[in-house]
Amino acid sequence: MTVTASLYQRRRAPSPDELAGIPWLRVLQPAERDHAVRQLVVTEAEPGEYVCRVGRPVTFWFGVIEGLLKMSAEDSEGRTMTFAGMPRSGWFGEGTALKREPYRYDIQALRKSTIGGIPVDTFHWLLDHSLGFNRFMMHQLNERLAQFISAREIDRLNRPEERVARTLAALFNPVLYPGVSDVLRITQQELAYLVGLSRQRVNEALAALQEQGAIRIEYGGLRVLNLQALRGKGWFVNPERA
Repeated sequence: MTVTASLYQRRRAPSPDELAGIPWLRVLQPAERDHAVRQLVVTEAEPGEYVCRVGRPVTFWFGVIEGLLKMSAEDSEGRTMTFAGMPRSGWFGEGTALKREPYRYDIQALRKSTIGGIPVDTFHWLLDHSLGFNRFMMHQLNERLAQFISAREIDRLNRPEERVARTLAALFNPVLYPGVSDVLRITQQELAYLVGLSRQRVNEALAALQEQGAIRIEYGGLRVLNLQALRGKGWFVNPERA
C-alpha cells in the first residue's frame, strides 16, 4: 500500500474547530462555503510521511490544519533544496492545481500533522464561481512567488545566523500562514530540517538571534520580538567585526 493511498484511506470529515481554522473558507459566500465544506476531507500524516511526491498527479489542493510540513526537491546533482516550511493554516500547491500538472516537489510531514484537502475539481469550481476565492488565490500566488525567490536567496547564504533568521521570517508570513502568532511551536531539530544545517549549528544561531534581541527562546518553541530584523534588515552584528 502506498503512502498516498494510506493517507487517503485515513480521510474523515473535518470537525467544526478544524473548519474554523481554514482561512479561505471565510472569504466564500454561504452557498460557495457549503459546497466546499461538503467536499473537504482531513487526514493525519505521521512524521516522515509524504503528502505529495515528485511526478505524481495532482488530485487535491492541500493545507495544514495542525502540524508542520516541508516542501523540497532535489536538483540535477542530487542535492536537496528546501523551498518552504508549512506551519498551521498554510495551504499549498495552488500552482500545480491550477495547471493540473504532476508535482515538481515533495511535501513531507516533520511531525504528526493534520492535513486538509479539497479535490482539484472543487478547487477549479471555486475559481469559476467565487470572486472572494479568486482574490484569495491572487494574494496567495503573489506571496508564494516572493517566498520561492527568498528560498533561493536563503540557499546561497553562508552564515548560519542569516539562514536561520530568514527561514524563521518566512514562517511568519501573515498571508500564507495567518494562523501563526508571534509564538512559533517548533523544535530545533525541525528547524534544522528546514534550514539544512545541523541541530548544533541551529542552536548556536538561535542563541545569537536571541542575544541580538530578534527572538526569545521559550519552552517548545520561540517568540519573535523583531520580525523586520529576521527579514534581513542589517540587524546582525558580527562580534569579530564590531
